[in-house]
Amino acid sequence: MKNNLSVNHLLGIKYLQKEDIELIFQTADHFKEVINRPIKKVPSLRDTTIANLFFENSTRTKLSFELAEKRLSADIINFSSSNSSVKKGETLVDTVNNILSMKVDMVVMRHPNPGAAQFLSQHVNAKIVNAGDGAHEHPTQALLDAFSIREKYGHLKGKNVVIVGDILHSRVALSNIFCLQKLGVNVKVCGPMTLIPKYINSLGVEVITNLREALNWCDVAMMLRIQLERQDMKFFPSLREYSMLYGLDKQLLDSLDKEITVMHPGPINRGVEITSDVADSKQSIILNQVENGVAVRMAVLYLLAGKKE
Repeated sequence: MKNNLSVNHLLGIKYLQKEDIELIFQTADHFKEVINRPIKKVPSLRDTTIANLFFENSTRTKLSFELAEKRLSADIINFSSSNSSVKKGETLVDTVNNILSMKVDMVVMRHPNPGAAQFLSQHVNAKIVNAGDGAHEHPTQALLDAFSIREKYGHLKGKNVVIVGDILHSRVALSNIFCLQKLGVNVKVCGPMTLIPKYINSLGVEVITNLREALNWCDVAMMLRIQLERQDMKFFPSLREYSMLYGLDKQLLDSLDKEITVMHPGPINRGVEITSDVADSKQSIILNQVENGVAVRMAVLYLLAGKKE
């Protein structure tokens, strides 16, 4: 087992090797023990300064990264574009270079434009972690999702995972497809055809349009919310109709031939893609995902910080 990542930045799952993912998981196992101790801090990144740049709204991801950084004893700068010089027309590279001139070692960035993290990695001298770029990738979410499935079942290879919902606008879906396939998981997607991207078959992913059929096939159902903020046209008649065809409720869950695991990357639109009694049921590992997010992000930051160019 190697003890070094093959990449200098975490820009997307597609740039990672299977061994990188396994190394992140092993490191996250260690940090999960740390965050369950009475003293939850380690001095691993005591001399490292990390800037969190969020050009798009975020609650869970931003809090999770901040907590991960604090648990590792890093120094943190938080940046929000809504009250910054970006509003005055400053470019992304200028913004980041100004921050880096304060001797920042690492940048965690969420940006509405696909490829923003990749672009930044070529123009600034710091380690870049992509915390979501448009509808492109969200690598740490996929890592924590796969880590949570591994924790639940003890292994990933050969498991069946269906991703249900708005695949077209979801960076979580794309990163999860890349991540799970690299780890030997069978992945299918389910949703109305208007919300399935044209390229999905080229990724070796089959589409199931019937939710019950998809749920009977899978071991794990990953429910995604409808990303109304990224939709510039109507992709289905109404939320109520979508919910009737693709929403997961307790009655449907209990009527399946087997017990499946339910996941959701959040934020949940309760009553649309998933009902409260499913989200809060014993088959749901949604809160485990949140807890594992801190450990996985600690692992990513720790491994990248130790990586020499």
